[in-house]
Amino acid sequence: MAKLMAEEKERKPETVIEMSSPKETLKENYTRITVVVAAYWTVSISMVFLNSYLLSSKDVKLEAPLFITFSQCVTGVGCLFLLSKVGSRLNFLDEFPAFDVNVSLMLQLLPLSAVFVGMIAFNNLCLKYVGVAFYNVGRSLTTIFNVALSYFILRLTTSRNAIVCCSAIIGGFLLGVMQEEKSLNQSGGRSDLFLGVVFGVSASCCVALNAIFTKKYLPLVDGNLWRLQMYNNVNASLLFLPLIFLCGELPVLMRYPNLGVPSFWFMMLLSG
Repeated sequence: MAKLMAEEKERKPETVIEMSSPKETLKENYTRITVVVAAYWTVSISMVFLNSYLLSSKDVKLEAPLFITFSQCVTGVGCLFLLSKVGSRLNFLDEFPAFDVNVSLMLQLLPLSAVFVGMIAFNNLCLKYVGVAFYNVGRSLTTIFNVALSYFILRLTTSRNAIVCCSAIIGGFLLGVMQEEKSLNQSGGRSDLFLGVVFGVSASCCVALNAIFTKKYLPLVDGNLWRLQMYNNVNASLLFLPLIFLCGELPVLMRYPNLGVPSFWFMMLLSG
């Protein structure tokens, strides 16, 4: 009996140690998640303000939103190319795939890339015509389109509570439209607001479609999101070229006085 009690005493500290390890791991996971979410919010909000500056600032004065979006896609391709080269040498960046472009796979991913082009183009066009505050209000409609498109495309139903929440989002969006209209005092404000609303709603629809199409086409790239992003940016860069020409942005670029200014290109690279 004494021997059993001694063994039991020896086991108790081991039990405490085993219980403390999962707690430490859980704390580390929560800390990592918090840091990642905070970094995402910071970068995302910063990019919104930077895009708004490039698209609607009086300092830039470049009436070529599609060219700006095209430049951001090209910058994304360049970053992924560099990361793929560095990732082959550094272990902590080995998740980035080799920069190998398969033409057949590019063609298969064209529907997703077309939606991707619409998403980023409408996002930037919305920022051109409305302020950052209303832009974020307009992006809230993504939830509505997620629910609607999931039902019509994936045949997934949603709960009654979710529908009630969607109704509240729509109500908030309409209030945001009315508030934005009151704040516009400049001439032509109503038409600018109308365009901003149209582009904002279109962007929200494309964001929801992009999420659905990503799930559909992800198996084509072996579930690698970085590889999918690489193909999306390559395809988008090619798709934007005819759009820039058709929308008449080439003459605007030829007349733009700051095209050779280093600070302008620094802001463009930073936004990408």
